[in-house]
Amino acid sequence: MGQTSMPAGGTLRLVLGDQLSDGLSALRDLDPAVDVVLMAEVRAEATYVKHHKQKIALVFAAMRKFAAGLEARGVTVRYVRIDDADNSGSIAGELYRALAAGPVRNVVITECGEWRLARQLADFAASTPVPVESREDDRFICSSARFQRWAADRKSLTMEFFYREMRRETGLLMDGADPAGGQWNFDRDNRSGPDRGMVPPPRPRTPPDAVTRQAMADVERLFGDHFGDLDAFGWPTTATEAEAVLARFLSDILPAFGTWQDAMSAGQPWMWHGLVSTSLNLGLLDPLQVCRRAEGEYRAGRAPLNAVEGFIRQILGWREFVRGLYWLKMPEYGARNALDADRRLPGFYWSGETDMACVADAVRSTRTHAYAHHIQRLMVTGNLAMLLGVHPDAVDDWYMVVYADAFEWVEMPNTRGMATFADGGIVGTKPYAASGAYINRMSDYCADCRYDVKLKTGAGACPFNRLYWGFLERNRGRLAGNPRLAMPFRTLDGWDEARRRALVEEADACREALGAVRPG
Repeated sequence: MGQTSMPAGGTLRLVLGDQLSDGLSALRDLDPAVDVVLMAEVRAEATYVKHHKQKIALVFAAMRKFAAGLEARGVTVRYVRIDDADNSGSIAGELYRALAAGPVRNVVITECGEWRLARQLADFAASTPVPVESREDDRFICSSARFQRWAADRKSLTMEFFYREMRRETGLLMDGADPAGGQWNFDRDNRSGPDRGMVPPPRPRTPPDAVTRQAMADVERLFGDHFGDLDAFGWPTTATEAEAVLARFLSDILPAFGTWQDAMSAGQPWMWHGLVSTSLNLGLLDPLQVCRRAEGEYRAGRAPLNAVEGFIRQILGWREFVRGLYWLKMPEYGARNALDADRRLPGFYWSGETDMACVADAVRSTRTHAYAHHIQRLMVTGNLAMLLGVHPDAVDDWYMVVYADAFEWVEMPNTRGMATFADGGIVGTKPYAASGAYINRMSDYCADCRYDVKLKTGAGACPFNRLYWGFLERNRGRLAGNPRLAMPFRTLDGWDEARRRALVEEADACREALGAVRPG
């Protein structure tokens, strides 16, 4: 594996770090006798945000192993390591270098997952005399074109309706024309907070082998100033390893996933979650096959319907929906700031040094594992950023930096849409704003927190409480007409102007105290 010379007359086939699938469209008609696969670890992709060390190590290790697998099957791989002396530092630069190494008939790529890189590859294609063929990334269940057809002429894009259509098209959890169990969504059955003494199942991680350890060492040496720790690395880096993680989840953990999928518990980062998002996003697992195997557990009577439906909805519903929406709305989507949020991200998002027990635990898990589950991301760090009025650019960047499964197509709609409502309601039908009562109901954090979840105001009150009503009043002109917020605004309307003004002042004081200050 290295920077090979180019056989004359063959095809140069680009494989990116999140395209590690044997069935990738760019590889489908590969001729090992004359074609070359280009794979490159480049600084531009590792640093356009300062990705968590585990994210970079994961991608590098998985790329190296995928390349070795291709070579074992007789495929010529031009592999550029991050520390190769002639590394140009960018994907486009490595394409130009490969073309300079020898004549090729054409270049074949599979469409990439981020708008930023897609523009760079389009510029490359426009500037080179060699024909460049861009193929659809058909590893997703719903193509971009299919999503565009679904979205056409709709006044609003509601995930639930998209999800139902995908259920009908795939047949997943369908009994003829009807949904299994007589209803589409079992979310109401999946909202249990933690029971006293609840102990999540043990989650053995994937131990790093020699290739992964070398990637980790390279990352520590070259990106030592990036966020996060490497010591607890345990992500699967091959399809075989990913399959082992999935199989364990399906057999031992999925049955209780539904009940506890929204629960949070201090010092328990994994709970009953699948831990397959990194493998799905790198291409080590096929999303439709994962869904079909989960359905098989229900059909065999080994997992209840509420658990299986909730898990499938995360993939077939949310994952496919946000990917389609990203490509439908970019690049304009990335500039949306519907609530005119303008505050800085507080430093404790990086350090974890805060007396808020829920935030400290979420950041601790994020630093140690490059992971937090979806409710921690949405209702703790995301909810807090929205209540504080943090600029969505800063929120986007933080989520892109800190999580091993973060790619912009999946992260931005979740942060700018679900977490902060910066898109004005394209992804979510209302802001997911909540006071401390929600966190108290869904976790065991509040019992040992310095702040009192029962207090609404004052320095000793839970910051979520201090911020919540002021957030609503501050954004009255933008949110009061939302029917899903009718109840809290009726409550606000029952208070006099002085009290409402005091709520805004209380929230502003809390924002300043927590470090969510305006720039300059």
